[in-house]
Formats: sequence, structure tokens, C-alpha cells
Amino acid sequence: MSDLPRPPETHHHFVSTFPELAKAWETVGAAGKDGPLDEKTCRLIKLALAMGAQQEGSVHASVRKGLAMGITREELEQVVILAAGTLGFPQTVAAYTWIKDLL
Repeated sequence: MSDLPRPPETHHHFVSTFPELAKAWETVGAAGKDGPLDEKTCRLIKLALAMGAQQEGSVHASVRKGLAMGITREELEQVVILAAGTLGFPQTVAAYTWIKDLL
């Protein structure tokens, strides 16, 4: 997707240092696109998974990409609310702060 926001410089450095790993990672990501879910739903699911795994960088990436594709603040916040019962309050608040970093 050409209209996605530019990843951080660390990403570019990592990809140039480990090109074969980057290529494999792209292949894994592409495989997940085959299926009945639309792109927006997939992005929101990836955000929820990143929140559950407590991966701040992945939360930031999902929010950046989501905003670029038109996902709204309200939609992002609904993911936070949905996650609360599963993740618990402290993890949910942490993930919400990471989302707010980009809003």
C-alpha cells in the first residue's frame, strides 16, 4: 500500500541490515490478507492483538496504519473498550496511552 505512513527509521535500518528476514516477514504478512475479512477489520484485529501482547511498537504501527486508512478515533477507542474485559485494567490503560501517543 503506497499511502501508508512511513515506518520509523529504526525499521528501515533493520530491513537494510537483515533483508532476508524482512522479506520473510513480508511473506507472512501477505498470507494473512487472504480471507473474507476486509482490510479495516484486519487492521483493528491486529491492533487488538498488539494490545494483548503488550507490544507498544506494534500498537503504534497499527494506529498509524489505521489512521492512514481512515479508521476513526472512535473505532480505535472501541477496540480499547472491547479489550478491557480480557486484558484487565492496567494493560488496557497502558495500551490506551500508546494509542493516544498518535491521536
